[in-house]
Amino acid sequence: MNSYLNSVINRFETYKTLGEKTFKQLTFEEMQWQSDEDSNSISIIVKHIVGNMLSRWTNFLTEDGEKEWRHRDQEFIDTYTTNEEMMASWESGWNVLFNAIKPLTVDDLERKVYIRDEEHSVIDAINRQLAHYAYHIGQIVFIGKLIKGDSWKSLSIPKGKSSEFNAGKFKN
Repeated sequence: MNSYLNSVINRFETYKTLGEKTFKQLTFEEMQWQSDEDSNSISIIVKHIVGNMLSRWTNFLTEDGEKEWRHRDQEFIDTYTTNEEMMASWESGWNVLFNAIKPLTVDDLERKVYIRDEEHSVIDAINRQLAHYAYHIGQIVFIGKLIKGDSWKSLSIPKGKSSEFNAGKFKN
């Protein structure tokens, strides 16, 4: 497989894991917390990411990435009632994404696909979605960190621990 495809699959897997490590630190009620009525909770962000994934990656090579059946505005209304429901939705979105990307070949990378009637190469469409999901998963991590405060467990090198990490002394 092409090194680009391997790299992008690894990046998507990394962002999925960052989200999941955040979820594990929070209760379902904490994932529904909103700083105000115009802001998004973690569960709303998850719902939006999933809606985007289902739309973009279903029939990725043959249909516009913005499906007629997608109701984007509804993604910003929290309807999850349990953590299990939210996690099943999260997994369904990622499964559609990985099922669309993993079979791609080098020959597919310059093919043209459409998102909202705008032409993209497959590479550009993948990069667009990778950036979109990284942006939202960054929000998820940030909100989780705000909620947990001092009890937050860092998902990378904690503040003030870079020297130890670089010296090989830091243990996660």
